[in-house]
Amino acid sequence: MSRDTATVGPHEHVFLGEDHARNERRTWLVIALTATMMVAEITAGTVFGSMALLADGWHMSTHASALLITALAYRYARRHARNPRFTFGTGKLGDLAAFGSATVLAIVALLIGWESFVRLRNPVPISFDEAIVVAVIGLVVNLVSAWLLKDDHAHHHGHGHHHHHHNDHAHEHDQDGSARAGHRDNNLRAAYFHVLADALTSVMAIVALLAGRSYGWVWLDPVIGIVGALVIARWSWGLLRDSGAVLLDYAAEGEDLPDEVRAAIENEHDEIIDLHVWQLGPGHHGAIISILSAEPKPVMEYRKRLEGVHELAHVTIEVHDRAA
Repeated sequence: MSRDTATVGPHEHVFLGEDHARNERRTWLVIALTATMMVAEITAGTVFGSMALLADGWHMSTHASALLITALAYRYARRHARNPRFTFGTGKLGDLAAFGSATVLAIVALLIGWESFVRLRNPVPISFDEAIVVAVIGLVVNLVSAWLLKDDHAHHHGHGHHHHHHNDHAHEHDQDGSARAGHRDNNLRAAYFHVLADALTSVMAIVALLAGRSYGWVWLDPVIGIVGALVIARWSWGLLRDSGAVLLDYAAEGEDLPDEVRAAIENEHDEIIDLHVWQLGPGHHGAIISILSAEPKPVMEYRKRLEGVHELAHVTIEVHDRAA
């Protein structure tokens, strides 16, 4: 094994998404909107004896709790981003929170589906006018919340620093291009799906209530509730799958980053014999690369070849002499 000796300086392992602070602020704002609407509905339902208002208010409380998971995860990840006890930073905390929120979303879907099934078998009287007003107000609040949480912001900005260890271990902390298209913040995505689920149920409720008031189709309300539960369950499964993959360092099908690394390093003299690529946080990936070379180069040479792979934020390189 060849050697490349250099002085190692202090460095940080901060792998938060580039919109972390913005997403945290918006999540707290959405929580405030949701909680305000929740309190107003529960209070009005209690005062006016409306089960429709009470039910929707308590339903919103489950989403407010899930949104709180998102916000607290953002805050904790930010405050502990430089805590050395987190070996690779706190970038994955958002995926852990997303997994928890997806579980809550699945429970909500199950409860909506069960309640709809019960009401389909045992219809209950519906105060159509009052329920429509509640559904419309809830829809407006949820559309505003969804707009605030929509992840439509992706910039490229860069600064980096590099350091090396003895025995051909070179570590790279490159902040360039921290959020490329396709690398989503699953924590924000979880919050977005929660408010989108509320918006969907509001739209479906409005359609069912209008049809029920006009044609007496009381059965349509629970039927649409079951359809909405199935849609929400599908969103939950997608979020569980994607966030779980990040937590388990699973390389998703179609992930081209390993191929980019091989294309940048390998030639007639250099062959990658061991490669591990995993996500450290939104837009940040780590890599461990073992190279077998007939003509070993200094580690800095291999690092330079990787400069075009912007998503690599922490890289360890080992070089082995084929003749050794």
